[in-house]
Amino acid sequence: MAMTSSGGESRDGERSGATGSVRSRAGLLDDRRPRPVWSRDFALFFVARALARLGDTMLPVALAAGLLRYGYGVGAVGLAMAASAAPFAGLVIFGGVIADRFSTRALMIGADLVRLVAQSIAAVLFFAGHVVLWQVCVIGAVNGVAGAVFQPGVASTVPRLASDIQAANGAIRIAESAAQLAGPALAGLLVAFASAGGVFVAHAGTFALSALCLLLLRLPAAAPASRTHGGGFGADLAEGWREFRSRRWMWAVIVIWCVYMISVWGPTVPLVATEVVRAHGPRAYGLINSALGAGTVVGGLVALRLRPRRMLRAGSLALLAFACFPASVGAGFGVAAVSACAMIAGAGTSFWGVMWATSVQTQVAPDVLNRIHAYDVAGSLAMMPVGQALAGPAAAALGADNVLLVAGVMSLAVCAALLSVPAVRDLVRADGPAPRSPDTTAAPSEGALRPPGPHKTGARPPV
Repeated sequence: MAMTSSGGESRDGERSGATGSVRSRAGLLDDRRPRPVWSRDFALFFVARALARLGDTMLPVALAAGLLRYGYGVGAVGLAMAASAAPFAGLVIFGGVIADRFSTRALMIGADLVRLVAQSIAAVLFFAGHVVLWQVCVIGAVNGVAGAVFQPGVASTVPRLASDIQAANGAIRIAESAAQLAGPALAGLLVAFASAGGVFVAHAGTFALSALCLLLLRLPAAAPASRTHGGGFGADLAEGWREFRSRRWMWAVIVIWCVYMISVWGPTVPLVATEVVRAHGPRAYGLINSALGAGTVVGGLVALRLRPRRMLRAGSLALLAFACFPASVGAGFGVAAVSACAMIAGAGTSFWGVMWATSVQTQVAPDVLNRIHAYDVAGSLAMMPVGQALAGPAAAALGADNVLLVAGVMSLAVCAALLSVPAVRDLVRADGPAPRSPDTTAAPSEGALRPPGPHKTGARPPV
């Protein structure tokens, strides 16, 4: 990243202090002053993330209620959702390169403003009763592109706001989980009293408030890059790929996670919904979803307190808990038992998420973190649509209950696979950023497995 002068401003518009900062031999900014989690600036970022998640959880309700009201079917709802998800998954890698070359804060604010305009247009269409599917899909695609620009910058922002990166990730996970609980309920009320257009107005409002919080945010000066971005966009993209594949612990997790998405998460989401609604009704499904969300809050709270030395090992063990959720539905358990299993599953996945995000943010040097996070996001999401698409044919061939039981078994197998990779299970926690060697061609993966040196204050969901 760009060099900053003492007491001046970096290209991100952040202030750098006149004293208290020294540069290490690796060229990273080493701010010796502690940055507690709950500073003014982290609180602003916390609110921005919570608002964004609240809006995201409201959107499916608005699309489903609005499109169904104007005569479109379930397929149209799925197409509208895919119109946003596909550009995001396809372009987030390029967003990582952009975030490493330009101001991440400015990019995130710009992305929020683009989505504010897009969702305002959607609100006008729904209020006017002029709802055309291709127009809704275009708006969704614009949102997806903006999200691909926004998301990579999240990874590098957290370490710059708090020295306790794990606690920061735990707090953000709790906020996002609480928003996930409140979002659908709020969207349902807005649809009932103000139509689907009201939900789009509220969604646009979350982007406006998020942009305002980011505008008021004062980021500490960024660590200067160990090289200049003179090689062009393609060279930066290629370097991001080299950095990603050189970390065995990272690409191993992503490869295994692709299996998880196809065999566990992909089929679990649609099949749990259909089986629970068929057997117990929609209210029971809402209760089970609430239990799952409450579990993710619990997992975030545990992650605030528990600090394992080998974070991915602990996270993989916690992820074992998810197996009981699809298995309980497949076995035909009652609503109370399935709700309890959903809460346990939510806690396990939330704890894993904090351990993973913290590992990425502390093991990867700041000047490539956005690109590597982009590869992480893209790899984590790539196979989810495949799993969802295969859920129906698999249920028709084997029975939905049997597919869910298999998903439970595969969840255990995935955790065993994670624990079987030495680079994953033996990765030692690092509470500060991994120093980057000036020789960018050196493979950092083995160095990442060495015990971290003295703590340095400074500098991302995969999932």
